[in-house]
Amino acid sequence: MNSPPLTGLRVLEFAGLAPGPFAGLLLADNGASVLRIDRSIPHVTHSASATPLPTSDLLTRHKSSIAADLKSPSGIDFIKSLIPHTDIVIDPFRPGVLEKLELGPDVILALNPKAIIGRMTGFRRDGKYKDMAGHDINYIAVSGALSIFGRKGEKPLPPANVLGDFAGGGATLFQGILLALIAREKSGKGQVVEANMVDGSAYLITFPRMLTKTLLWSRPRGENTLDSGCPYYDTYETKDGKYMAVGALEPQFFTLLLKGLGLGGKGIEETREDRNTWPAMKESFTEIFLSKTRSEWEQIFDKTDACCTPVLDNIELEQDPNREGDQRPAVTLRETPSLALSPDSTSNRDPSTGQGTGVDGGSYTGTALYPGQGGEDTLSQWLGWKRGKDFDIENGGLVKKSNAKL
Repeated sequence: MNSPPLTGLRVLEFAGLAPGPFAGLLLADNGASVLRIDRSIPHVTHSASATPLPTSDLLTRHKSSIAADLKSPSGIDFIKSLIPHTDIVIDPFRPGVLEKLELGPDVILALNPKAIIGRMTGFRRDGKYKDMAGHDINYIAVSGALSIFGRKGEKPLPPANVLGDFAGGGATLFQGILLALIAREKSGKGQVVEANMVDGSAYLITFPRMLTKTLLWSRPRGENTLDSGCPYYDTYETKDGKYMAVGALEPQFFTLLLKGLGLGGKGIEETREDRNTWPAMKESFTEIFLSKTRSEWEQIFDKTDACCTPVLDNIELEQDPNREGDQRPAVTLRETPSLALSPDSTSNRDPSTGQGTGVDGGSYTGTALYPGQGGEDTLSQWLGWKRGKDFDIENGGLVKKSNAKL
């Protein structure tokens, strides 16, 4: 197998919350060398006599860290010395923070015209809420995304922080960085890539937003085909308190669902699109699913096209890799597979799984980096820099050696 596709790219990731580190994780899992910049702690970071506590960031697979004093001119000067040797800079801060550090895009691009600066914000930089603090729930609220989640008669239900932080945020920033890399191949120039979770989550609901103009999704929340209004697109509790998911939208799949439920031949197929029948149908499905355990329903529906599957939780998946529990990269690259996510990742892998070799997987239990962990080794690998020769430690942060030519 060949190396992962982003091998050789160097990334500086300013430490931040979930979206920025997730973009960095996607880069690292695909071969990029990602060096996180943490804030220094005097007499603790980069110290031989003390080890700082790990940060709360668990999205650290394949990454390393250095510490720098971002309030010190010497700390900022050290970061500037890395910019000419860096392909990508990830900025996770609120608007204006990087500029206050004198590390704004104009400064970075002046130091390295080929640099790609990936900037992640929650609200739009030019929008109504640009100066306000927020979290995932706020970003998807003003994007329109949150309004579509929830059952009839109930308040909107946020899908944890997956849609804003990770799908609309980190993954969207990653996409933008890849586009900028392609553009750089043509122009030879870097550029600023701006992503925000409002636009990202709004883009992800393109299809349902368009469907609201059609009969398929024109009703209030929880009364449409795909938002729990339809009895054959919903989840049902089983006898043992677990759940089955039903998605039998097409007639041929619906027929097989009815057969498995013992409802075949009762004429339900002919009236299934009549919304007046849906409440009674849902009540019937609810009662029937409660009559058997999830395992019993699995035996009935496995290897059928009834579109009826178990709702698996992460504990089950972790304990049983035969249920798709062996977490893999999101896409399979047959010739240049991404680094492995699952345990035993140091062995050679079948390219059909999309996984190359890598560190032991952390797809269920993340490993937090402490500030400064592994970063000096990365500087040596990147540039051959050594402590005492090229840089020193000042107040727990890296600074240029006074006589070093970096």
